[in-house]
Amino acid sequence: MLLAKSAACLALVVALALAPGRAVATEGFDGPNPPAPADAPRWRWPTSPPGPVVQPFEAPPGPYAAGHRGIDLAASPGEPVLAPADATIHFAGVVVDRPVVTLAVGDSVLVSFEPVATAASTGSELHAGEAFGTVAHGGHCDDRCIHVGVRVDGEYVSPLLFYAGIPPAVLLPLD
Repeated sequence: MLLAKSAACLALVVALALAPGRAVATEGFDGPNPPAPADAPRWRWPTSPPGPVVQPFEAPPGPYAAGHRGIDLAASPGEPVLAPADATIHFAGVVVDRPVVTLAVGDSVLVSFEPVATAASTGSELHAGEAFGTVAHGGHCDDRCIHVGVRVDGEYVSPLLFYAGIPPAVLLPLD
């Protein structure tokens, strides 16, 4: 069952990524529904201007395997973090060694940001573009980025399916 659900999610992600001129709706998205027309609203970037992508999404081969379940955008501590769409704070707290904020966008989409400090509480409603926290310290970003992860019906998908335009990529040294 889990394998079939993972395969269906992967097929959806591939289809959306390869569909020219299509956009994923940010409101009312419920998984396997077809993407909305290209004029559907798209998410705003969490930083303004959006930092370049310093590490892309890397889907793991299985639910417990290694992978990078989101994207990292260049950002500096203290920089405001903005809501990508109208949302509700689903979680705000510390996970391991970093502050994490997770927003619920609609009924089936969760978007998490780390490291992000916030004074807002769970259940707070946000409007698209509203600042809800600041880039903090901790996690794998090491004071150089913000990690953004998106789950649709519990499955991680590339956040780039939701954001308008893609900021430029940055090549990093191997060291």
